Parts: sequence; structure tokens; C-alpha cells
Amino acid sequence: MAKKSDVVIGVIIIGSFLIFALLMIFAFIGISGEGGIFVPGMGERIAIIDLHGVINSSADVIRQLKKYTKDSSVPAIVVHIDSPGGVVGPSQEIYEEIRKAKEKGKKIVASMGSVGASGGYYVACAADTIIANPGTLTGSIGVIFQFPVAEELFKKIGLRFEVVKSGEFKDVGSFNRKMTKGERRLLQSVIDDTYDQFVEVLVENRNLSKEEVLKVADGSIFTGRQAKELGLIDELGNLEDAIKIAGEMVGIEGPPKTIKERKRKITLFDLLTQKIDDLTKLNESEKLMPKLQYIFK
Repeated sequence: MAKKSDVVIGVIIIGSFLIFALLMIFAFIGISGEGGIFVPGMGERIAIIDLHGVINSSADVIRQLKKYTKDSSVPAIVVHIDSPGGVVGPSQEIYEEIRKAKEKGKKIVASMGSVGASGGYYVACAADTIIANPGTLTGSIGVIFQFPVAEELFKKIGLRFEVVKSGEFKDVGSFNRKMTKGERRLLQSVIDDTYDQFVEVLVENRNLSKEEVLKVADGSIFTGRQAKELGLIDELGNLEDAIKIAGEMVGIEGPPKTIKERKRKITLFDLLTQKIDDLTKLNESEKLMPKLQYIFK
């Protein structure tokens, strides 16, 4: 009887382990989120990479760009942009990675959906060709740096902060007090330099003079049709048109085949490891942090 009990317990333990192992395998499959795997012999394909929402991180887009740049079966990449822009650093990182892909022989087409503004447009400028719908919102060329000021609120509730710092500007952007004139001058100099970098990108990539760029680089937004007239984009069209143009650029005859990663889903692995930041993009403390942004608001 004791032996039977031992066998049953052993079976239960082994079965539980196998079930857990299978769950973990499925979890890892889900977290990879990759689809559209290329099969040898099926011909060249156009890769599609989505850049959707506010740009807070560059990691996923850069990973995909690197992957497709190494893939000899992918001669061209369409970056589908539906973004109002975001943080300056990640926007510039994606821009530079697109340039690297071009240097290695890939053709890049930027296709803008409902919005491709500010940092979203900055990224698009790295492409060989920019496509937008007639009603796409684009432009918003400029920089913004903002943070909340809760000084009066803290006074009402009797809360104040004691700050010990190493230099005059170490706590610039603190939300517990008003900005000083010196801090405003400092931040304005940072804004001006970052703005100049945006202008330089347009001069370099859009065949426009600095004077022409400055006329439209005041934060104004434009429709896709207006942007074409101003020389900010190349063609009017949708994502399908962008794929067709990418195919023509690399000599693919007929409708091009495409490859694209599946959208990442929340998996059991996420829940088990509690990767909350990966699921929500930003935690609450990060949302309050001052950020230098190329963004349309």
C-alpha cells in the first residue's frame, strides 16, 4: 500500500513538473511575439515595423531594425509610423538605426498613418522616402520640456522640501518650487540646441535650405497634402502604397510579400516575473520625471 502511495505521489510530482514546464514554454513563445518567419525559397519580402504611440523607448524598434538588416531575404523595410513623437533620446536612436540600415544597403520607406508628428516625423526623415495620407497630421517641428509645479498645493497642506545640492542647477525641474531665471535660461539653451538638431536633420534629409525649414519649424502641424506641398514628405498614399513603392525600389515584380512580427501579448511569464514596467511602458514615478520631448500635444 505504501509503495502504491509512493508511485501516485511520484506521478503527481512528475505531472506537475511537466505541466509547469509546458506553461513556461508557451510563456516564452508568447513573450517573443515574433511572427511572419521567413521560409527559404519563398523569395524576397518587405519587412514592416510598427512605430505606434508615444516614443518612450527605442529598444523594440531597434531590435527589429537590426534583425531585418541582417536578413538577406529582406531588401527593404517599411516603418509604419502612427506617433505624435515622444522623448528626444529614443527618437534620435531610432533615426540613427534607420541610417545604419541604409548604409548596409537596405531601402527604407516611412509610411505615416493618422499622425506622424514631431519625433514621429523626425524618425521618418531618416527614410529614403516618406509617404503620408492626405489627412495625416504631421509637422509639429520643435521641442518641449515641461513639468508640474505644485508649490501652492504644498503650502496649503503644510508640506515643504529641504534640498541639499552640489550645484545651483542640480535640482532644476523640481516640482516643489517655481523655476528661477537662471534655470529658465539654462533650459532654454538646451531646448534651442535640441531644436537646432531637428532643423539640421531636415536640412540634411529633405533637400530644403535652413531658411525654408525655419519657416515651417515653429511647432505648426500640417496635413499630409500640405506637407507634400512644403517638401516635408515625398508621396501621398497609405501603407499598401508604401509597400508597393518599397518593392519597386528593390526591383520586386508584382505585389511584394511582407514579413512582420506579431503584436506582443501579455503572457504567463510576465505575470510570473511581475514585469510590470514592460507591460505598462512607464511606472508612475517615471511619468512625473521631466523629459525633453519632440512631441505633438
